[in-house]
Order: sequence, then C-alpha cells, then structure tokens
Amino acid sequence: MERVRKLLDVPGGDSSRGYLDLLGTERVPLSFAQRLMQSTQLPLIYERLWRPYLIGLSKGGPFGPSTVQEMAMLHDMLRLAGGEVILDVACGPGNVTRALAPGADLVVGIDASATMLDTAVRDTRDANVEYVRGDAVSLPFSSQTFDAVACFAALYLFDRPFDALDSMARVLRPGGRLALMTTRRVPGLEEIVRQVTGVRLFADDEVTGALTARGFTDVAQRTSGFIQYVEASR
Repeated sequence: MERVRKLLDVPGGDSSRGYLDLLGTERVPLSFAQRLMQSTQLPLIYERLWRPYLIGLSKGGPFGPSTVQEMAMLHDMLRLAGGEVILDVACGPGNVTRALAPGADLVVGIDASATMLDTAVRDTRDANVEYVRGDAVSLPFSSQTFDAVACFAALYLFDRPFDALDSMARVLRPGGRLALMTTRRVPGLEEIVRQVTGVRLFADDEVTGALTARGFTDVAQRTSGFIQYVEASR
C-alpha cells in the first residue's frame, strides 16, 4: 500500500478495508447503471453471470471472444513483457486487475464503488495487486506514472468519458500503452439506451478519433457485436 501512496498526487486515504479509500462518504450515482455498479448485489454475480452472459451477448454471444480469449487479447493490446506498473481503471470486482497480475511489477485497480472493491480485496491473493477507491474520471495519480492502462467495460458508464481519456493519457508514461473495451453504437437505439440505463454507445470512429486527437499513436480497433476494443500508444 505504501507503494501505491507514492504514486498518488493527493495525500491521505483510509486503508482499513484493504484498499486505499480516497473518497470517504459514498457519493450518489446518477444513472441506473451507475447505481447498479455500487449496489451490494452486482458484485456477487458479476463474474459468474453478469460478465459471461450479459456482456458476453453484447460481444456477439458464441461468435465473440470468451473471457479467457479477451484477457489474452488484453495482454496483447498492452504488449506486456513483464515488470510493468499497470493501472486498471474502473476495476469493479478485480477480475481484469487479477488477470494483469502475472509478470507485472505492480497492478493498481481503481473504482468508485466500495462494494465492488470489498469483493475485489476478498478475492485477490496476488501480492503485486492493490486497490484504490477514487474517481476514475479524474485519476488521483501523478503524471506519467504507469507503463500501461486498461479500462475494460466501464468507459460507457462515465458521465464525462473524454475527460476520463484525458486523465488516462496524463498518467501514462511516454511509450505507454492503453487498452479499452467499450460499447458500439446501435443505429436507432442510442438515445433510448442512454436515457433508460445511462449507458453511452460510441460510434466506431468516436473513441479512436478522440485518442488520435489526444496525441496517441498506433491506434487500432477491433469490433465484436456491440463491443469495440481499442488500443493505442502514448
């Protein structure tokens, strides 16, 4: 935990629950999807039901990548060779964070949900993994801190997703890699989905264009169903 504190650009934080809490009082989420992520029920079913079935269907069901294939893809997108300091943005119950742990020097998962982080801490045995409760849009880390940043299945939940991209760019070291998994726009359904759930659907060129505009290079995209995977270099 002391290593994590040295990465921060803000002081303090309570570590009594096994993660470093920089938020304190629970903030009231705005959308249905955000409230769901901070509920006590979703962490219990996230890895067994939510991710393999709901997100799995979004990826194209049997035609999309499995969770195992997706984690292998993530390693390739980040070009991990071992010894990196990695940030997992909006880490939820830590499934992606733990998948990044083998060979890494340090993996930090950050999320705003206390219930998700309670589950992440309980299920994590890796000595090189730590968690922070903080703002995933305005990341509380010093600039040029991480060799790689991942944000899988979360960008579409943020109220200010492009501010989040700015923040991820800021904490990446020169030459660092970014890997995103987010939604794709469904013609005619975008506004309905957003109003009912709070989930944003991105056009195929929206995220890639935003990264290019922010100075990222080697921007590449692959799609599967209603999901897109985007990788880039800082």
